[in-house]
Amino acid sequence: MSDFSIRRLDAGTAGFSRELDTLLAWESVADTRVEATVADILREVQSRGDAAVIEYTNRFDRRELQGAQDFCLQREDLQAALARIPADKRAALEAAAERVRAYHEHQLQASWQYQEADGTVLGQQITAMERVGIYVPGGKASYPSSVLMNAIPARVAGVDEILMVVPAPDNQLSDLVLAAAAIAGVDKVFTIGGAQAVAALAYGTEAIARVDKIVGPGNIFVASAKRAVFGQVAIDMIAGPSEILVICDGETDPDWIAMDLLSQAEHDEQAQSILLSPDADFLNAVERSLEKLLADLPREEIASRSLADRGALIQVRDIEQAIEVSNRIAPEHLEVSVDAPEQYLPKIRHAGAIFLGRYTAEALGDYCAGPNHVLPTSGTARFSSPLGVYDFQKRSSIIFCSPQGADTLGRVAATLAKGEGLDAHARSAEYRVRETSD
Repeated sequence: MSDFSIRRLDAGTAGFSRELDTLLAWESVADTRVEATVADILREVQSRGDAAVIEYTNRFDRRELQGAQDFCLQREDLQAALARIPADKRAALEAAAERVRAYHEHQLQASWQYQEADGTVLGQQITAMERVGIYVPGGKASYPSSVLMNAIPARVAGVDEILMVVPAPDNQLSDLVLAAAAIAGVDKVFTIGGAQAVAALAYGTEAIARVDKIVGPGNIFVASAKRAVFGQVAIDMIAGPSEILVICDGETDPDWIAMDLLSQAEHDEQAQSILLSPDADFLNAVERSLEKLLADLPREEIASRSLADRGALIQVRDIEQAIEVSNRIAPEHLEVSVDAPEQYLPKIRHAGAIFLGRYTAEALGDYCAGPNHVLPTSGTARFSSPLGVYDFQKRSSIIFCSPQGADTLGRVAATLAKGEGLDAHARSAEYRVRETSD
């Protein structure tokens, strides 16, 4: 059994701001050695295509690929996996997929136009990306929920083709992941991973078409590769460790809150779990619950290290102060476990996903509530949003000038262009003006 410890902080003390900064500090994916390795891999895949992908996959994933046909799966392979999984798991995947799809259909944006009095038409055209790539962790790990959360919004957006890469170290591949791909409407699956998979998606190879955007989580090499190819393709985000922040008034079962904190702590040692409450006795009760419940977790050692290194139980003056602290942290997941939580919603400025009420466990959002579980981390909820349909759609401006509109706008544009010293701009606008005047 691991030794249990978690820090206690008081938001009312003079040194709290400094203590909070220390608690939130986290090293990003930037690592010069990793970046150098990734740069070599990207360069090789860009120049040698499938041959480099096969070479790196055989080396890192202990495979014996001979050609591209060995890492390409067809639709029938996905359907076969769907048929193999137990009926209860298939039903759960299908139920989750339906909820995710229904939620994201509400995010669809529509094109629009309006006409001005002189006949000029302005507007915005919404179009989907042509091809996107989804990275899904593989091997012994099984993350079918990641498949649903990344592929379904793309499909709802109207993306023409969805490619998925998933590593199969030692030839291990999860039927659940492949079944989720079948349900979500993934078009092609390639059993490769790491920086070489990101490179293949970004640059294209003989077997893998170049994509417009790469989404999905991965290890430090995958994150570094995504950062490096940004600009060649779009990416969703550079994700940090998973986070949960719970605000509780002290009236929720402490075991419930403790398990919510543990649900994030079990992800990895760098995950962060924080509880804010004005009730000191409740904080004590949750601390006892954490120690009790931790002992029964299969991932006890990971969760224990996460709580010790990055967890905290913080006493606040009241719920209002808890929200102030939460807005400063800008957590990935925020639970507001209080009576009438809706009253506080307008005050919450920064959070990836907000879970309201005592019965709304964050874990529901990870799998089947409907909203996307790909969320901004490490304080980036201050300026970022969850993955959604809008991430797979583009906006193009529409401008149509009538003769009268060209005359009116041309005079304005020419004046401004001359002010900027751009004479060709001014003349281009003036050619459409009915009567040019000096």
